[in-house]
Amino acid sequence: MVCGILAARWFEDDGFFVVTMQSMQLNSQIMKRARWLPRLSLLVLLGTALVGCAGDPEERTEIQNITEAYEKAQLSIATGNYNRGIQIFEAIQARFPFSDLSRQIQLELMYAYYRSGKREQAVEAAETFMRENPIHARVDYALYIQGLAYFDDDPGILERMFRKDTTKRPPKEIERSYAAFRRLVERFPSSEYAPDGEQRMLYIKNRLAEYENHVADYYLRRGAYVAALNRAKSALEQFNGADGNAQSLQIMAAAYENLGMAELAADTRKVLATNFPNEG
Repeated sequence: MVCGILAARWFEDDGFFVVTMQSMQLNSQIMKRARWLPRLSLLVLLGTALVGCAGDPEERTEIQNITEAYEKAQLSIATGNYNRGIQIFEAIQARFPFSDLSRQIQLELMYAYYRSGKREQAVEAAETFMRENPIHARVDYALYIQGLAYFDDDPGILERMFRKDTTKRPPKEIERSYAAFRRLVERFPSSEYAPDGEQRMLYIKNRLAEYENHVADYYLRRGAYVAALNRAKSALEQFNGADGNAQSLQIMAAAYENLGMAELAADTRKVLATNFPNEG
């Protein structure tokens, strides 16, 4: 008996069936390395996907080829050959679209996309996984990858070269990163990824507060005092506890003064002096 689901293509340069189950090797600074899926577990998953397809030695050999391909794919990812790993993952996912193997490969793909800089594809893969598997044990990991993919971790090369202040850029996707990490922390407080998610939320909160203050200061310097006041108040309310709270209060006090609201300006400065005695 020949099982039609195994009629997948072989790579001429490698001569193996395209299947991989490489577990996520997390960035040493931001992720803990996950346990690699044991070989036996791979065979169990393959057995689920290939029901009735291992009835003779030839078919058992084909499963062995799949296992070898999986190991080679792991090596590709471990050595930074993400494009090759992605190629393998996508090929095998097309062959097992509704199996446990497919779900595992979704997890592998979202990581490989993220590590290779394909952020949109990483976000899409994570979103698809969560939509199709809302109660899966690895939803926390999908949220984490989604948050990382949105996360503006490092200024671009031109920004570093010209020392551009990235806090003056519109937040754009950084807000989505905050939302993903918040879902992770709130839904899975015991997740191994929650502590890092919390740290990133703090960073994002500070950055968003700084951006709001930048806009508020822009309005203040151009005489749009009501707009400046509202923007600074919004920053203070939304990002309470952020490093930029002192600047928000300073902008509010200045806006009140320019609007002729001396009493409110004085009250704001008292709050500033009480909470940030060194800010003046």
